[in-house]
Parts: sequence; C-alpha cells; structure tokens
Amino acid sequence: QVQVVESGGGLVQPGGSLRLSCAASTSIFSIYTMAWYRQAPGKQRELVAYITSGRSTNYADSVKGRFTISRDNAKNTAYLQLNSLKPEDTAVYYCKADRGTFAYWGQGTQVTVSS
Repeated sequence: QVQVVESGGGLVQPGGSLRLSCAASTSIFSIYTMAWYRQAPGKQRELVAYITSGRSTNYADSVKGRFTISRDNAKNTAYLQLNSLKPEDTAVYYCKADRGTFAYWGQGTQVTVSS
C-alpha cells in the first residue's frame, strides 16, 4: 500500500502563489504517473495536471500558463506550483500516484483564493 500525502495548501489573495507538495511512500516512485486533481464545493473532481515517469506533462486548459507540475524522484515527491491564482481556483487539491493497475490518492489539501 502506498501512502500519498499532500501539503502546502492555504489561504492566498488573488494573483498570489502557492506550491503544493505530494509525497508518496514507495521505493518505485519514479515509475508512477503523478497527477493533481481538484474539487470545488458542489462540483465534480477534475484533473488539473499530470506528469509521467518520462516527465511528459499535461494541463487542464483552465490552468495552462499559470500552474506547473514537476517531480523530484530522489525525494519521492511531486509538486504543483500555482501562480496568478484566481478565486475560481479555490478547491481541495488531491494528488494521485498511478501506475495503471494501481492508483493511490491522498487526503487532499485546501486551497482558498480570496481577498
């Protein structure tokens, strides 16, 4: 069983930045695709970004140019840099470690964008 733990959420003003971290307890972290999702109140969970084992990345249109996903395999950690935040980015952000047959979710970290 892989444990996935997110951190770094908080309250930020519009236009501000945050960096979310996602640590996974596995010795084979490098083969996992790491993904960030978010879920706003009353809405479905949506994919924000993912990064493959080969470091290919993909982003939702709503965050392109503002968010950046990265990974540090030596630290078993993935990151999501959130810049130019908007109130509509307010949500619980979840990390998923995925290697096809097996996928593991974290408990989420709250991001609130408000003045």
